[in-house]
Amino acid sequence: MNERPPDPAPIMALTVAYWGAQALLTANRIGIFDVCAGAALPVDAIATQLGTAPRPTTLLLKSLVGLGLLEARDGTYRNTRLADFYHVAKSPAYMGNALRYSDNLYATWGQLERALREDRPPMAAENYLGADKGRTRDFVHGMHQRALAAGRALVEIVDLGGRTRMLDVGGGPGTYASLFAKKHAQLRVQVLELPAVAEIAREIVAELGCADRVTVLSGSYDDTPFPAGNDVVLISGVLHRESEASCRTLLGKAAASLVPGGLLVVSDVFTDAGGATPVFAALFGVNMMLSAPNGCVHSDADVGRWFGEAGLCEVAVRPFPPPMPHRVVTGIKR
Repeated sequence: MNERPPDPAPIMALTVAYWGAQALLTANRIGIFDVCAGAALPVDAIATQLGTAPRPTTLLLKSLVGLGLLEARDGTYRNTRLADFYHVAKSPAYMGNALRYSDNLYATWGQLERALREDRPPMAAENYLGADKGRTRDFVHGMHQRALAAGRALVEIVDLGGRTRMLDVGGGPGTYASLFAKKHAQLRVQVLELPAVAEIAREIVAELGCADRVTVLSGSYDDTPFPAGNDVVLISGVLHRESEASCRTLLGKAAASLVPGGLLVVSDVFTDAGGATPVFAALFGVNMMLSAPNGCVHSDADVGRWFGEAGLCEVAVRPFPPPMPHRVVTGIKR
C-alpha cells in the first residue's frame, strides 16, 4: 500500500522563517515605525526621512504590510495598531531595544556551524557585558523591556508578603527587583551585577522610582560574597548562562545567604525532562550556546533536584502565564 508522503510545508516554512525576522529587525533598526507613526505617508516621503532608495523601500514596506505591521492605502503607508503600540519609541510599551538585542544576535546565528566545530560562542559575552558600550546598553535596555512583562507576572506568582530583605543575584537592569519593591512596601532589595551592567541598572532603577529601596551592587556572582541574612534570594535569567556544576555552586551559595525559612526563587526558561520541549526552550539553549561560554538550557526537573541538594524543601515549579515561556522554581531553606 502506497502511503502519501508527509507534507513538506513545515520544512519550507522553516527555511524562510528568517525573511520575516530580518524584515522586522531592519525596519526597527532604520526607524520605519517612528516615521510611519501618525499620518499616512507616500513612499518618497518615507524614503527621504530614512535616507533609503524608493524602489527597495517600497518592497520592504509591502512586506511589512503582509506581516501585519503596516497598512497601505492609495500609495501611502502607516503603522498598524500593533506597530504603534510596540515599535514606536515614544510608546510606553516600546520593544525596540529588545529587538535590537535580537538584531545583534542575527549574524551570530549564521555562525552556528562554526560554534559546533569550535565549541565556543561566536559572540563574545564581554561585548555585551561591558566591552562594547553600545551593545551593552542595547542588551541591558533590551533585558529591561523583556523583563517588564515577565516581572509583572512573577510578582503575582511569588508571594513575598512579610519578607523584608531580598538579594537579586545577577539582576541585570534591576527590573524584577524594582517591581517586587513596588508591590511590597516593606521590602528592601540589593541587586548584584557586573560593573558595566550595574551602572546602567542604577539609571533604570531610578527611572522606575525605586532608588530609595533598591541598591545595585557591583560584582560578580562567581567571586563576590553574597550579603547574609536574606529572607529572599532571586536568581532570574542566570542559570542559562551556566553549566550544571556552576548552577549547583550558585544555588548552594544562594541558600547559604538565606536565613532559616528564607525563600529561594529561580526564574528562567527551562525545558521539560529530556530537553527537547517546549521547542522555544530547546532553541533558546542553542541561542545561549552562541552567546555565552557555558550557555545552555536546563530542565526544571534538574533544577528542582539541585534545590534539594542545596538544603531546600517544599520545592515547587510553576509556569508563567502563556505565551511567556518562563517557569519559576521555589524552595524554602530548612
